[in-house]
Amino acid sequence: MASSSMLLGTLMLIFIAGLHMLLTSAKEDEEGLSSGDLDDHIKYFKKPKPDDWVEGINTKQRGRLFQWLLDGCWGKPWDVENPDRCIVEDRGPVDYPGFDGWYNNFAHPELGAVDTPLLRRIPANYSDGVYQPCVSGRPNPLNLSEFLMKGDSGSSSITGKNALLVFFGQQVVEEILDAQRPACPPEYFNIEIPKQHPYYLSAPRHSEMPVLRTRYDYTTGFSPNNPRQQLNEITPFIDGGLVYGTSKAWSDQLRRDANGDLVPHGLLASSHAGLFPEYNAEGRLPLANPPPPFYHESFVKAHQTAPVSRFFKARKWVIATQQHITVNNWLPEWLGRKLPEYEGYNPYIDPQIEQLFQSAAMRFGHTLVPSGVYLRDYGRNGCDISVKGWNGSSVRTCNIFWRPQIISQLGKLYNSIDDVDVWVGGLLETHKGPGELFTAIILDQFKRIRDGDRFWYANRKNGATEFVDIDRLLMGMAIQPAEREDNVIVEDLRGRVFGPLEFSRRDLMALNIQRGRDHGIPDYNTARASFGLKRVETFEELGKYHPEIISQLGKLYNSIDDVDVWVGGLLETHKGPGELFTAIILDQFKRIRDGDRFWYANRKNGLFSEKEIKRIEELTIYDIIMAVTKMAKDDIQPNPFRVPVRCPFRVPVRLEDLNYRCLHLFSTEHECLDPVENSSKPCYFLPPLTQSKVEPCTQPQTYDYFSGSEYPYILTFLGIGVIVCGLVCLLLLLVNWKDKLESKKNIRIAGRVRESNSGLESSNPFSGTLIFIIGMEEWMGKKDGTRRVVILLVAQKKQIQIRSQKGDLLRVMDVAHTPTLEVFIITNSMHLLLRVSHDFDLIVKFDNEFQRENFLQLLETFVDEVGVARERVKMRLKAALHQAVTKEDRQRRLEMFFRVVFSQAFNITHSEEEILNLDSNAARDVIYTELTINEFADALSMKPSSEFVIKMFALVDKDKNGFISFREFVNILIFFAKGTADEKAKLMFDMYDINGTGYLTKEDFINMIKSLMDTVNAELEDDQLEKVIHSMMLEAGFANKEAMDVEDFQRLLLDYKEKIGYLNLNFGGLPSENQLKVTTHRMSSVEMMHDMAQNMYKEYDDADGIAVSHPEISIDERQDRVITATTSAQSMQACLPLKRYLDNYAKQIFWGCLYTIFLLGIFAERYYYYNVEREHTGLRRIVGNGVAITRGAASAMMFTYSTLLLTMCRNTITLMRETFFNNHIPFDSFIYMHKYIAVWALFFTALHVIGHAFNFYHISTQTSDDLTCLFRNFYHATHEIPKFSNWCWATITGVTGVLLTILVIVIGVFSVPYARKRLYSSFWYAHSLYPLVYILMVIHGLGRLVQEPIFHFFFLAPCFLFTFDYLVSISRKKVEIPVLKAELLPSSVTMLEFKRPCNFEYRSGQWVRISCPAISATEFHPFTLSSAPHESNLTVHIRAVGPWTTHIRTLYDPSLLRTAPYPKIYLDGPFGGGHQDWYQYEVSILIGGGIGVTPFASILKDIVFRSNMNLESTCKKVYFVWVTRTQKHFEWLVDIIRELEFTDKGNVVSVHIFVTQFYQKFDLRTILLTRRVGIFSCGPPLMTKAVDRACISINKHTISGPIFQHHFKNF
Repeated sequence: MASSSMLLGTLMLIFIAGLHMLLTSAKEDEEGLSSGDLDDHIKYFKKPKPDDWVEGINTKQRGRLFQWLLDGCWGKPWDVENPDRCIVEDRGPVDYPGFDGWYNNFAHPELGAVDTPLLRRIPANYSDGVYQPCVSGRPNPLNLSEFLMKGDSGSSSITGKNALLVFFGQQVVEEILDAQRPACPPEYFNIEIPKQHPYYLSAPRHSEMPVLRTRYDYTTGFSPNNPRQQLNEITPFIDGGLVYGTSKAWSDQLRRDANGDLVPHGLLASSHAGLFPEYNAEGRLPLANPPPPFYHESFVKAHQTAPVSRFFKARKWVIATQQHITVNNWLPEWLGRKLPEYEGYNPYIDPQIEQLFQSAAMRFGHTLVPSGVYLRDYGRNGCDISVKGWNGSSVRTCNIFWRPQIISQLGKLYNSIDDVDVWVGGLLETHKGPGELFTAIILDQFKRIRDGDRFWYANRKNGATEFVDIDRLLMGMAIQPAEREDNVIVEDLRGRVFGPLEFSRRDLMALNIQRGRDHGIPDYNTARASFGLKRVETFEELGKYHPEIISQLGKLYNSIDDVDVWVGGLLETHKGPGELFTAIILDQFKRIRDGDRFWYANRKNGLFSEKEIKRIEELTIYDIIMAVTKMAKDDIQPNPFRVPVRCPFRVPVRLEDLNYRCLHLFSTEHECLDPVENSSKPCYFLPPLTQSKVEPCTQPQTYDYFSGSEYPYILTFLGIGVIVCGLVCLLLLLVNWKDKLESKKNIRIAGRVRESNSGLESSNPFSGTLIFIIGMEEWMGKKDGTRRVVILLVAQKKQIQIRSQKGDLLRVMDVAHTPTLEVFIITNSMHLLLRVSHDFDLIVKFDNEFQRENFLQLLETFVDEVGVARERVKMRLKAALHQAVTKEDRQRRLEMFFRVVFSQAFNITHSEEEILNLDSNAARDVIYTELTINEFADALSMKPSSEFVIKMFALVDKDKNGFISFREFVNILIFFAKGTADEKAKLMFDMYDINGTGYLTKEDFINMIKSLMDTVNAELEDDQLEKVIHSMMLEAGFANKEAMDVEDFQRLLLDYKEKIGYLNLNFGGLPSENQLKVTTHRMSSVEMMHDMAQNMYKEYDDADGIAVSHPEISIDERQDRVITATTSAQSMQACLPLKRYLDNYAKQIFWGCLYTIFLLGIFAERYYYYNVEREHTGLRRIVGNGVAITRGAASAMMFTYSTLLLTMCRNTITLMRETFFNNHIPFDSFIYMHKYIAVWALFFTALHVIGHAFNFYHISTQTSDDLTCLFRNFYHATHEIPKFSNWCWATITGVTGVLLTILVIVIGVFSVPYARKRLYSSFWYAHSLYPLVYILMVIHGLGRLVQEPIFHFFFLAPCFLFTFDYLVSISRKKVEIPVLKAELLPSSVTMLEFKRPCNFEYRSGQWVRISCPAISATEFHPFTLSSAPHESNLTVHIRAVGPWTTHIRTLYDPSLLRTAPYPKIYLDGPFGGGHQDWYQYEVSILIGGGIGVTPFASILKDIVFRSNMNLESTCKKVYFVWVTRTQKHFEWLVDIIRELEFTDKGNVVSVHIFVTQFYQKFDLRTILLTRRVGIFSCGPPLMTKAVDRACISINKHTISGPIFQHHFKNF
């Protein structure tokens, strides 16, 4: 191998150039013949002697040899104008040899074809019998090379073989065998480097020497009956494949110019003044621009002919000549014996290369390769071996690999090989890598330098064109002996042969051994037996020719039967190849010859006549060299395959055949053995090249393929992280910017408030005036965050008021009844904490220290004025927040307070989970809790300034400490629960008998009536109230009385109880049957208090679910009953919650689990495929489990992103809800399914990206060849080493992957609840990018880096359905609908009534999407229809909670519109929701919270309409539960309910209104007793979750009772 790489293909180009002389024009100018010549005319029909055609450098004379070869004559008889010209018979059309070997054998067309398996003479020897190399019991190949093949170079061949014979043999092997390309995907079979080895001790200091297993037939390697079979990528025939290529495409390239155009008329392409072949700038030819022989220009010109068949005729002669010289000239010299006589073509012979030949025998030549090659000048120039222009007389083998074209120019670049730069040297050494282009560039550059230099050393007499070329190499090798036939290998091959960049120098002998094991070659003795040779029994017998290594053999191998074929065959070497190698080589070439239908000597193929065959066989390698070079006839010996001899030696050769100027080169006569005659003859050759005579080999180098990828890799993934953080920061900045705009607006409002109160300020700031502190934040709690507030210190009322920046009162801290105002000053922050008794703390943050100090000074003055003690404490922020009592903490305490108070007041049995489990501290907190007047007013859902609240608070506060204690509150409740009507009337009389006179004046009575009107939330004008009271007094006979006593008061209340709500005060025990039909008028505060208390503590007493209260059972008795419950009942109760949960959410759980299982199955299938089925593939070996994880994640991503489209098909879902599929598929949960799938999509996206972060690192550390194999669709030039930037930023897959990641991050960040709530527009616009995601995903797969695109399998069906669904929506969106009516309702609610489109059919509870072109035609928002299906118009109620809804309220403000028409809207829908299924249940419970009551407005109206129209319906009873902070928040709904109450003739609807300012929990357990109850809730997530927990709680305690199925929607 070695330096033969330098000549690889070069000698064959000599053949093709020389033989194309045969096609020169018939009109050659030939000098006339003398009379003497005519007498000797017959000589022109014999082969011309060298004297007749090798004269000087005349091209025409050198063509005479090929005139004779083609036509059988030369000289004058060959001239077409000569009437006596020899005539060549036209043989007609023939079957020319093919390029790829197919159909050489008609019976078996595949025999000898390219890419067919190597022949196995004996069974494969794999460790598993299938494909795993057998290494057990075999020594380390590097140790074998080091201990058995190491030795000094400089020996000479015993048989006179020269270097030309050795290097010619390399091109012979390359002609018939190419099995060195690694498998694809690559499989590494590295050799461990022993610690004492130079590779480990010095350079490159690796732990393993890289070895790639060779390419194989992928249909093999699956069982012992079908073991792995390696491939021969070319034909085994000697058919010119090394020159013409093994396909017509390669061959045609010889005739294409630099532009890729086919040269017309069958010409061969040439360039650079006729040099052949065309300059290989793009690496399209199999050769690397070898230096052309001198006469190519004229030969190529002569190739022109009309029929293109001349090209194939020339190729026929080239192949024939190659076959003859290889088998009849070279092989006998190589083996020392000839092949048996040719007996003709045998179609039963398989010519394929045998595994033993490929892995062992053909490598015999390695022992003959010298350390370098001499350069010798022409005899006419003195036959000097010291050539000008080259630093030295030889070319070092190890330093010239793959650089044949610059051997004459490199000396001008560097004075010494040690001066060569690492990068240049590394690339020039690279095989199938970057070296090709650099070689071409250097050749081009120095050709221009040489041709443009008038003082070029070879420019003799300013006209000669001689330079150091292939001639000097051939002349030097012809008289240079090969290394001795033994076991010693020169350093150039054994340790310094070219390798990949990461391991630039490798041990070829170790590679030979490892290659045999890779191919499953058996042991040495088995190979001998297969060829009928005697077994070798001992190491002594094996090493008989090399006794010095016998002891090492025994140490390295355990048994003689473990010896590798290459090692055993090499140790047989003596005077030539040993028995085994000789037998293998003879067998191989005999099969190649006899199995080739196109062999030149096959008389039956019609290629050549008998005479042409004889003329071919008269040719020698000497003739070819003389014909195509510039040598004189005596520049080289007649047998160039042997060193010169002094006497005849098989071929008549005399030393005098060499130019006399060369005799000085041979100072010593040597003895060369003739292996045939077994005798020695004197021979002459140049001194063998020893280590001291050649330059040293460069040391092994290594290369880090990741170099150059560090910064792109870090910056890319750091950039993704920065994008994530940047988007989060952008979101926060946008929210902050929005808040600042809102804050500026509020500040302007606050400024106007200050201006309006500026007149109140005087010199005495505490004479009933206000002090303003502006610009601070109140900390609400861990969950609630902060809010901007204004603090007012009201000395007159002894209050600290907290207001919004608009001036709305948010909270009051009453310091009138607190003994001490505690002030906590935070030392490490601008915070301040204020604490008073029986209230939650106030924690504010100031903008700066100056503002805080200013406030503290004002606070000191305020405290002094109101007369309360002040206590200052300093502490750190963390400690202060930890001990702070927040509003949530206070609410929890009040909740338990009310529970215990109600249980005591109404004798309601406690739930052990709520009361019995109280610890001592919690119980103590409840007992010592005291209510402020604000909390008392909140409990009654009234204002603290209400007269009734003030009077009642004063009455209940027995100790007059400003608070209502636990016992005081219990007493008043017991009084209302147990007392008689007269007693209650007396209590009310006393409330308003301020002076205790026993009389109420008319003014007192009017004030009492007003306060009672507040308790029922009634509204009446003062003049109307005056008329009503006057009428009442007149009818009772009290018109003339200025005051009334207790008896008069009781009689008056009894007569007019319905007008003043007197009966509402009389509640004790449970309501009657009539009272169960809860009235829908506005309930009084006391009535709501009692009703809720009863509902909170109802229990199911038995298994049948009958609701019974237990007022007579005490807490202790209840606790005892719970403890004595049976074990079986406990067991049943333990399983019941899960059973109920499964019953309620069976469909959701089923489809969620099914989807999850299917999704994980997709991931697992891809993971298994790449991790197990493709375990030994290259990519799997490179990146490990990374490829399995990323491919699994990619497929899961494709599935999730595709199925997301299904959840977006709103029209389809609405349509499907009306079919039987709705019974099995929870269509109302599609939003939650969308979120669930999105979470999986984000998870697998993150997994895919993170996995590729590791994969790209591993890939960026691999060789160019491996990457070319693994990523065949990724093109990169041969001189380029792909870096991370190439993979990430220069491929479709990489760029789209980065863009996809960024898009998903954008969508994900702006999809979080915080963004949807605070900045809905960002959520909308981010989600509008989803079409780009799918487009990029399609393009992403087109790169085909790892596999063929499969996204379309997942995507097409959902995409088609979504597109159709979207087109339906578009058809509606662009229809402008006029708004008929708009009202601005309280609580920031806007009612829009608009025309109902034609064919718009919907159900109550469904929703639509609305867009207002005046704001944005593309931004749609969902709203539930509040109109009923039977109504002619559509209505929606929109609460202003965001920018768009606030803009809507402003847009439809009548004061702003004035006479302008209402802006039109776009409508999309209707779409189905879970609420529309209310009619499928016998009993439905509708629970609305806040603005979430809007869908129930439509349902309630629809229910009453159906009932009044006597329409058939499954639903018989509907309970409507409205949970709101106060009834006054949604007066518009109260009006709807009032209208509903009037029209509900059948009492279908029962309305329950609950005010959360009194109590935040509502229990559903006493609503109804039935088998299946539908619960429909709409409102904030906290409310719907509470309802859901209540349903679960009911189901938990109901074994055979009804199942409560919850359907909800959040806003």
